[in-house]
Amino acid sequence: LTATDTDEGMNGQVMYSFQTLSTKASQIYKLDSDTGAITLLQSLDFEEGDSYELEVKAKDGGGLFDTAKVS
Repeated sequence: LTATDTDEGMNGQVMYSFQTLSTKASQIYKLDSDTGAITLLQSLDFEEGDSYELEVKAKDGGGLFDTAKVS
């Protein structure tokens, strides 16, 4: 994921976190709080679930944020 903020300094730095994440999804996906990269912690097993929905929050240093759903 990518979020941008045109502010300078700390107010322009964006940090990423999962807003909502099921217990199962937390065992499968990892989110890099600095880059927004979502990676797998294990292989996907489509017999256990054929889709996941992740809600990610992007927050700047000034406390402003927005969320996005990733399916």
